[in-house]
Amino acid sequence: MKNKLFFLLFLVIAITVFSLPAEAQCSICTRTAQQLGEKPAKSLNFGILYLAAAPLGIIGFLG
Repeated sequence: MKNKLFFLLFLVIAITVFSLPAEAQCSICTRTAQQLGEKPAKSLNFGILYLAAAPLGIIGFLG
């Protein structure tokens, strides 16, 4: 039981540490979408959701 708790804590910390650089990408996408205009911005948002669908589907299936 103690090993599982340690592993879970380690996993949460590792995910937190390695996901910090990914936060910077959100501001880049936001700025780009603002400069493109309404229709291209909607297409960009759809593309992001399309690319996120497969990993989220896998996580939902396994989870």
